[in-house]
Amino acid sequence: MKIKYLIILLILIFEYGLYSQDDPVDTTEYQTDEIIITGTRTEQKIIDIPYPVTRINSTNWITSRKIGVQDVLLTVPGLFLQPRYGNHDTRITIRGYGSRSNTGIRGVKILLDGIPESEPDGQTRIEAIDFDAIGRIEVVRGYSSSLYANAPGGVINFLTDKYFPVSFFQLNNEFGSYGLRKNGFKLGVNAKNSRFMTSYSYQNYDGYRQHSQEYQHRLNTLFEADINQESKLSVYAYYVKGLIKLPGSLTLQQYVENDTMARPNSITRDEKRISEKGRLGVNYVSSIEKGRLKHTFELTGYGTIKIFDRTARTYRLFTRYGIGGTLRYVNKYTFGSKIKSKQRTNEFTIGTDLFYQDGPIREYNNVGGQKGDDLIGISDETLANVGAYALNQFDIVPQRLTLLLSGRYDRVVFAPKDEIASYRDTTRIFSAFTPKAALNFKIMPHISLYTSFGLGFDSPAGNEMDNFIYTSDSGYHALNPDLLAQKSTSFEVGIKGESKGIKGKYFLNTFFEVSFYHIKIEDAIVPFVVDGDAYFRNAAEVKRTGVEVGFNTEFFKGFSLKSSFAYQNFKYSKYVAGTVDENGALVIQDFTNNLEPSNPKIFFSGELMYQHTFRKKYTFYVKSTMQHVGEMFVNDANMDSLKTASYSLINAQVGIDLNFDKFRLIAYGGLNNIADKKYVAYININSDSNRDYYEAGPRRNFFGGLTLAYLFK
Repeated sequence: MKIKYLIILLILIFEYGLYSQDDPVDTTEYQTDEIIITGTRTEQKIIDIPYPVTRINSTNWITSRKIGVQDVLLTVPGLFLQPRYGNHDTRITIRGYGSRSNTGIRGVKILLDGIPESEPDGQTRIEAIDFDAIGRIEVVRGYSSSLYANAPGGVINFLTDKYFPVSFFQLNNEFGSYGLRKNGFKLGVNAKNSRFMTSYSYQNYDGYRQHSQEYQHRLNTLFEADINQESKLSVYAYYVKGLIKLPGSLTLQQYVENDTMARPNSITRDEKRISEKGRLGVNYVSSIEKGRLKHTFELTGYGTIKIFDRTARTYRLFTRYGIGGTLRYVNKYTFGSKIKSKQRTNEFTIGTDLFYQDGPIREYNNVGGQKGDDLIGISDETLANVGAYALNQFDIVPQRLTLLLSGRYDRVVFAPKDEIASYRDTTRIFSAFTPKAALNFKIMPHISLYTSFGLGFDSPAGNEMDNFIYTSDSGYHALNPDLLAQKSTSFEVGIKGESKGIKGKYFLNTFFEVSFYHIKIEDAIVPFVVDGDAYFRNAAEVKRTGVEVGFNTEFFKGFSLKSSFAYQNFKYSKYVAGTVDENGALVIQDFTNNLEPSNPKIFFSGELMYQHTFRKKYTFYVKSTMQHVGEMFVNDANMDSLKTASYSLINAQVGIDLNFDKFRLIAYGGLNNIADKKYVAYININSDSNRDYYEAGPRRNFFGGLTLAYLFK
């Protein structure tokens, strides 16, 4: 009931903001009319999309710390981030999807320039994301399985910077506590009908925990050419090389005694990940418009190479070659009255995706972090996904009520080959059709109600398919024969809108959104650990209910607020499973009605900023951010003695942005975790024998940055 009254109050405030102005309302000036989102498989305005979408431009982070996703996406509603080692292995969770992963990202599709960074099985690591090279980010929250493979939680599309008005050369430098150092350059060339951008950065970090050093080299490049007014060709490429030491998770006793220590085994084994990967992608898009009919064709092809070493109990070397492509056709037809406000539009989209990946995996004994001489195993891992989708959006009432129907069929194939013990070879295929229906109703030109209902599908990731002795074939084959894809049914209703402001002075450029969702998941994929090794099984049924709220405004000129709030109640409604106790015995436990671990019931964040511009060239600003995360269970058993405490973090920074004729200088500095709070930033879910769950976040630390750019005007 409180949410209903909040929505009514917001509508009244926004109505006043829209119609109490001294001058007539010019609807062309509203931000959502100008912002076009592409990650939804169609080009739409935020106000017209029947589910929650957030877009962040580089202007929001260029004058701030930008080492990891947690620095840039903190205030996105419903997005829960658990950073592990800087920008690596950050657990990105949307509505509980992604929380099952103890390494990498699951359940959320990650795109870079519309090309999947996620592998065919949905697993993602984001070493290639460099915020010095990114121009904007689109976050689509909620069920997206009808648009992308393995995307029940949503989609995050990172888009390389290419919309710069003039050519430039830029030097980027960041530094901070724990030996943080990031240096690089960025070059942009804007010709009349083409654009070129390249950026390079080197990042080094000693880490705030023992044995957590890392370094990364990142090179990102794009070239885009306007072939004619209707056609465009884009080429994207990146290369990444780096190393990250892994400190491991701690027991409660270790965390209490020294939260910055590394797990002893992690040091003895010198656990680390050495990675090298590159990608080349080509995109061609062309449109043909005749009267009220517009045809759009888009073709994308890409190839990837990934090489990485992973040391843990053994020393493994992975080589993966991938090739993929997407094809999309859009038919947009406007019909009806000659009066534009009374015309209807029907937009039909059909497309297909293909991503194939394979390569050898060699496993040796680990001798203090070095590859031993004993070859333990060699295999070839093949992963493939092919999918086809269609969506149709139709104006039932012109510029008021829109119906969206979409559906997708996916087929995910796992086919590993054991080059030593071929009897372990096996193939598993997961396939499903996932439909969705959604309505968007504009109760005012810039306030809309929306609702959607759909089915979801999420196949296991490759490393989640590892077999073990308690499956139906007692671990005989390479892949777990019992693990099923999780299936979900999702319902959502929400409201979003914006206001130009009150009398052009107060609550300027205000945007709000409130969404409620209910999700039922069958055969939910859940991790558990046996003798230090992670495996996965299915929980019969999970029910998730939640509310997400976002509110951004400029109270008055120069003083702004960005905020988000989320409430979530995620429970196992049916879940009986076997666990292995400290003596190695199989014990059956009932987790029914327990909460899902690593999902706080409440979390929220906010950013207050004041900035003042002198002579339209020199800007000074001061900013403070705050984050609160509620307590979380660390395992399915919901043991109160192991539950993490809630925490609140407060950060602050100041900076200047100086624009001269051809030069631009940006300088900033700040302090994170001002109160020096000790907290658990990451949970290693369902560790065995109630042991290694806890990974601490950084204590009080400083950061700074200096950017110098030359503009070729």
